Amino acid sequence: MSKHQRGFTLIELIVVIVILGILAATALPRFVNLQGDARAASMLGVAGSLRAAADLVHGKWLAVGSTGAGNLNIGGTTVVAVSATGYPTAAAAGIEAALNVSSSGYNFTHAAPNTTVRPGANTTTACLVTYSETSGAVVDTAATVALCQ
Repeated sequence: MSKHQRGFTLIELIVVIVILGILAATALPRFVNLQGDARAASMLGVAGSLRAAADLVHGKWLAVGSTGAGNLNIGGTTVVAVSATGYPTAAAAGIEAALNVSSSGYNFTHAAPNTTVRPGANTTTACLVTYSETSGAVVDTAATVALCQ
């Protein structure tokens, strides 16, 4: 009677487990940093939205022949406070109203002439985007993976 073994030996199983362990150890660091990547990408999206909103309001301000600060209806019931340069003011009634976005996902800090936007409820993180009401400029150099951890 001949015995034929079927299945894996103990050594083969241990080798497979060791190889899987090595693969997991090398792949894990690539996935751990995804939260910082996502937060940085979200902040870059906010920066793009700030630029678009500022340009939209400034274009409307120019099109209607405005020459100073005031309120500007940019469509429907959306009224935006505008600075003397024609860009939304650094206030909730200015750039935040022009964005028409729920501020629950971001922290807006308004201190004329700038508005600073940070992710979530965090007010101290170095991950931020800054908007200027004087020129409509948006600075997003602090929206990096390293700063948005």
